[in-house]
Amino acid sequence: MPFEVSDLAEMDAPEKEYLWTLNFGPQHPATHTTLRLILTLDGETVINALPHIGYLHSGFEKLGEHLDFNQYVTIVDRMNYISPLANEISWHHAVEKLLGIEITPRCKYLRTILAELMRLHDHLLNVGTTGLDLGAFTAFLYAFYQREKIYDIVESASGQRFHTSYTRVGGVMFDVNNAWVDKIRDFLKGFMPVHAEVHRLLTRNRIFIDRLKGVGYLSGEDCINMGVTGPLARASGVLRDLRKDEPYLAYPDLDFKIVAAKDGDCYARYLVRMQEMLESVKIIEQCLDNIPEGPVNIDAQTHIVPPAKPSVYRSIEGLIQHFEVMMPNRGYETPREEIYAATESPNGELGYYIVGDGSPRSYRARTRPPSYIHFAVFPQIIKGHQLSDVVAVLGSLNIIAAELDR
Repeated sequence: MPFEVSDLAEMDAPEKEYLWTLNFGPQHPATHTTLRLILTLDGETVINALPHIGYLHSGFEKLGEHLDFNQYVTIVDRMNYISPLANEISWHHAVEKLLGIEITPRCKYLRTILAELMRLHDHLLNVGTTGLDLGAFTAFLYAFYQREKIYDIVESASGQRFHTSYTRVGGVMFDVNNAWVDKIRDFLKGFMPVHAEVHRLLTRNRIFIDRLKGVGYLSGEDCINMGVTGPLARASGVLRDLRKDEPYLAYPDLDFKIVAAKDGDCYARYLVRMQEMLESVKIIEQCLDNIPEGPVNIDAQTHIVPPAKPSVYRSIEGLIQHFEVMMPNRGYETPREEIYAATESPNGELGYYIVGDGSPRSYRARTRPPSYIHFAVFPQIIKGHQLSDVVAVLGSLNIIAAELDR
């Protein structure tokens, strides 16, 4: 049917009747998830796009008011489900800021390793599926095989491959051993030639370049005005990276570069992600070489973290402390304050705004997910492009729908 909206009212009637509406998603192979776009087309030229969200109905912010700070970790790793551990690290980074907790050196390095593995995991999916959407199937296979290896590493640490729920207030669920470290070293050794092979398959591929170069331009000024962060902003020349600008975990001790470009198109975003993967490898190698000894959790005497299991089973004090920490309507006191803390997730600034009310759960838990911001940018950067460019632009933004719905 012809599509008429108020912002097209100034058009003459003969022009209006040639405009058509097309639903792109939520069931479309190139959206990868429950995204929906209502496109207004003049022939095959996109003149308007209306993004729709809200198909998962997760209600994750409201759940933050009913679950305590450790229970809620099972929800946050279902937001960006491509890099769930990065969500967990960001959430407990915010909680620990509220509580004034300084985690142990070993925990800092362990979380840093996992955060960078998640960056590799997320970027591999983006690069692989971008190639797949544009017809380059082989690169997709290379990328996803490496992601399976990262799943194995995560499973070795947490016991679960996907939704790990691994971090805790003041630490992590389990410590790791030397076999886990060796597993990561083996992965990195095999990852480098695969990265080089994907680079050879895509970076100078004539079709791949033509589909991405000059498509979906986003200026640095627009990135700043619209709150765009992460690889999208850095591909437009905005040199912002929270790992450098607001250092946390072990990042102040590490040597790495902020990867940036200036073209601001889909191809620049691809190149930034490819180079960021190499920087993540450098970060992980430095952490593995310098990971400290010692505990991964803060002292149990703070009554914030549960005591060790042997203490629970063998002493009345440990059993009582476990009861106090774990049981509903009990637990530790928290400051009656509000804080915001963020980390540099694979897609950009992932932040949490927490209001504490004295209990071990949030009075309010607001999330600042990068996908929510970036999806709102899509209508501006797609206008004037062809229908076939929708796939390329959407892939370059790397929207994860579970971060959208409230």
